[in-house]
Amino acid sequence: MKNTEQTSYAGKEVFIGIDVHKKSYSVVARCDKEVVKKWTTAASPKELSQQLQRYFSGAIVYSVYEAGFSGFALHRELVKHEINNIVVHAAAIEVAVNNRVKTDKRDAQKMAALLEAGRLKGNRIPTESEEQRRMLTRTRQQLVEERTAIKNKIRMKFHQLGLIEYDENRPMSHKLVKELLNGADSSEFRLVIQAYWNIWKKLDEEICNLASAIKEQAKTDPLDATYRWAPGVGPLSARILAPELGDMSQFNNERQLFSYTGLTPWEYSSGKNIRRGHISRQGNSRLRAILVESAWRAIQKDRALGEFFERLYPRTGKKRAIVAVARKLIGRIRAAFHNQVNYQMEYRNSKALTA
Repeated sequence: MKNTEQTSYAGKEVFIGIDVHKKSYSVVARCDKEVVKKWTTAASPKELSQQLQRYFSGAIVYSVYEAGFSGFALHRELVKHEINNIVVHAAAIEVAVNNRVKTDKRDAQKMAALLEAGRLKGNRIPTESEEQRRMLTRTRQQLVEERTAIKNKIRMKFHQLGLIEYDENRPMSHKLVKELLNGADSSEFRLVIQAYWNIWKKLDEEICNLASAIKEQAKTDPLDATYRWAPGVGPLSARILAPELGDMSQFNNERQLFSYTGLTPWEYSSGKNIRRGHISRQGNSRLRAILVESAWRAIQKDRALGEFFERLYPRTGKKRAIVAVARKLIGRIRAAFHNQVNYQMEYRNSKALTA
């Protein structure tokens, strides 16, 4: 391995793989198809950027890390220091069948090698404004999931003491909790349920507060109306899609859009044979779920999409068919942005109905 302090990298291309952790970064640098430096440093975007400039002065530096909890602060700092960084989804990192060993430096080395080989494509990076605006709907969704978990814990506590019938199918509600508590004699049990119940009520309150803020946000977002015109896209769906996808005319083509949303099927090619499998599932899973949910509603409203689904599902199954509808739906929303018009419904016998 070369001594980077004594080697000149002026005019050369250096490829950096960064394995990001909460307190540290594991970093591997490659140049001319070989590893030239490995190191671990504190998880400080500014400090790492300065190290890269110092170690590889005069070089054209490319870097990559996986999208995750750390967000895009590291990316923005690297770019500010004129480092060509991309952020990739974890599923984009190739894993050999016979090589399942996972270590921080091995992950960083793999990313550096794939980057040098030109086999990685970066995700779209949201602006800081977009990132802040999407926090409302993302946090609301997280609180809804926490509330569901609390409801499930309460139900399990009642099952534990045999205080709920096996065939009780009513969804857990405040009314049902009150009713079931009437059959509980244990003061300890009532105290435990009350503790969970208090958290549930507080979550209700915070979810309501966020919902109000989301409504206010919609009034100031010029993109909201275009999303709301699309069939199957309601007020909440629009508030998720607008900050997540933004003005969809920014995507150069539909393939780029489908790739960003993770709705592109995996493709297996062998000679002249091409076989498409399940969707890649790269990208934001919540965004993908909203698009599929919207597609189910859209086929009830847009006859063209409904007919497309009816033709497709007998040979593909309903799950794959609705994903195809979701692709068609967002493709049409993108066209609305591109043409600066509202979503146009298409009806029976339209030429646009071809699969």
